[in-house]
Amino acid sequence: MSEEKIRVLYVDDERHNLTSFKATFRREFDVFIAESAEEGVKVLDENLIHVVLSDQRMPEVTGVEFFRSIKEKHEEAIRILITGYSDIEAVIGAINDGQIYRYIAKPWDTNDLLLVIRQAYEVYALRKENLRLMEELKKANKQLEFIARQNLLS
Repeated sequence: MSEEKIRVLYVDDERHNLTSFKATFRREFDVFIAESAEEGVKVLDENLIHVVLSDQRMPEVTGVEFFRSIKEKHEEAIRILITGYSDIEAVIGAINDGQIYRYIAKPWDTNDLLLVIRQAYEVYALRKENLRLMEELKKANKQLEFIARQNLLS
């Protein structure tokens, strides 16, 4: 893995949660914050984000709905749901649909959240590496097919 700083977006309608998150993790990660799903989408459209965290309970859309809305356009970002409520049905549905990597209960434990974000980034990096290797394999297969055709024609 490269030594790039992990780029994390946290979406929450409660300003003090955003401020606390940024203050806690700004030295460890490149932290982006958004007060709404709409703001979150804008940040994702303008920046390469590795890990996205979202609060489940927000006024316009839930965290699960937000993740569903970004899944196709920003599929590479690893998604973590943060909830202070027992919305277990929504959480189970989101996990089963592959929309979230993990969920964290509020209030979060700083060390646990730090570890979960690092693990999420490892998943992100491994997926990127797998895609790169698949492309190399496709290229090598095309070259082998070309060589095999040339040998058949000779």
